[in-house]
Amino acid sequence: MKHQAVNKMTTIQYIFLTTGIQISVAFLALPRILAERAGTDGWVSLVIGWAISVASSWALIMVMKRSSNQETLLGLLNRYIGKWAMWVFGAPFALYFIYFGYAGLVRAIIITKTWVLPQTPSYIIMILFLIPTYIIASNGAMILGRYAELIFLMSLWVPFVYLIPFKDARWLHLLPIWKTGWSPIFSALPDSIYAYAGFGASFILYPFLEHKEKAAFGLIISNSLTLLGYLFITVACFVYFSPKEIQEYNEPVITLLKALEFKFVERVEILFISFFLLIFSLSWIPTFYVGVYCTSRLLGSQDSRNHLRILLVALAVASYFFMPSSRLSERLDSIVGSIGFLQEYVFPFLLLAYIWIYDRFQRRSSA
Repeated sequence: MKHQAVNKMTTIQYIFLTTGIQISVAFLALPRILAERAGTDGWVSLVIGWAISVASSWALIMVMKRSSNQETLLGLLNRYIGKWAMWVFGAPFALYFIYFGYAGLVRAIIITKTWVLPQTPSYIIMILFLIPTYIIASNGAMILGRYAELIFLMSLWVPFVYLIPFKDARWLHLLPIWKTGWSPIFSALPDSIYAYAGFGASFILYPFLEHKEKAAFGLIISNSLTLLGYLFITVACFVYFSPKEIQEYNEPVITLLKALEFKFVERVEILFISFFLLIFSLSWIPTFYVGVYCTSRLLGSQDSRNHLRILLVALAVASYFFMPSSRLSERLDSIVGSIGFLQEYVFPFLLLAYIWIYDRFQRRSSA
C-alpha cells in the first residue's frame, strides 16, 4: 500500500470505484425515505443533490490540481498550512471514512441476517465480510480499481431485471410534479446529498490516477452514473407501489423483487441480496483503505497494512459484544450524512478559497 508508479488506476476504474462507494447499502431504503419526506416528488431532490455533488466534486479536483504528482490531501495541507493542519483536518477525515465504511458494513450485516442468514450470529457474518476486505484493501488502490471494475461489469444485468415490474407500473403516481410545492423537496435534500457521499475519497485516490487531467471528468461521470442508478430504482418503486404503500416497506427495493416469479426459485430476493453484497462491499472496502491510509501517514508509516489489521480485528472483536440494531443503523447513516456534508461538500470549497488567497498573496510578495 505504498505510492508506487505501478499502483495506478485507469479513469474508468476511478469512475466505477467512486460510483461504487456512493451506491452503498442505503439505496435499498432510499425510495422509502424520499417518499416519506417528499412523496413521489422525491426524485426531484435527487437531481438537485446531483448538481450540488458535481459542484463540490469540481472544487475538490481544483484543490488537488495544486498538489504535486504523488501528493494526497495530507501533503497538500502540510505544504500550504503546516504540519498541524494534517492532524486538525486529516484525522477527522480519516475517522469519517472509517465511520462511513462501518455504517455500510453494519447495514449489510443487518440485511444479510434479516433476509439470508437469520440463524447466523452477527459476529460470524462480520468475520466473513472482513476476510475478503483485508485481502482486497491490503493490495492498494490499483487492486481496488480493478475490483470495482469487475463488480460493475458483473452488475450490468441488474437494471434489466428491474424492468420486469414496469409491466404493472402506474405512471400517474408521479403526477402532478411539484404537487405540494418546493418545501417537501428541500426537506428530502439532506437524504439526497448523503446518497452521493463518498466522492471525497478522491482526496486520497487522486495521486493514483493514471491520467489526472481526466479527474474532473471522471467525478462528473461518477456522480451522473449514481444519479441514473438512484433515479431508475426510485422511479421503479414509485410507479409500482402506491404513495402510501411504499412507506410501509423498510427496503422497497428488495420488496419489489417479490414481483418476479420463477418456477425453479421460491424466494428470488435472496439470490439478489446475495449478489448485492458484492456491490455493497464497495461502500466499506475502499473507505477503510482511505481511512487507514490517512492514519498510517499521520503516524509516519508508509505501509498501511498494520493499521488495516488493527482496524479489522477491532471490528471483529467489537461485533462479538455489540452489533447495532436496524434503528440504530439508520441513526448511524444520519450521522454519516451530517459529518459528510462538512467533510465532502463544505471543506473542498473552504480549502479551495484558502489556496486561492494563499497563492495570490505569494505572487504579490514575489513581485
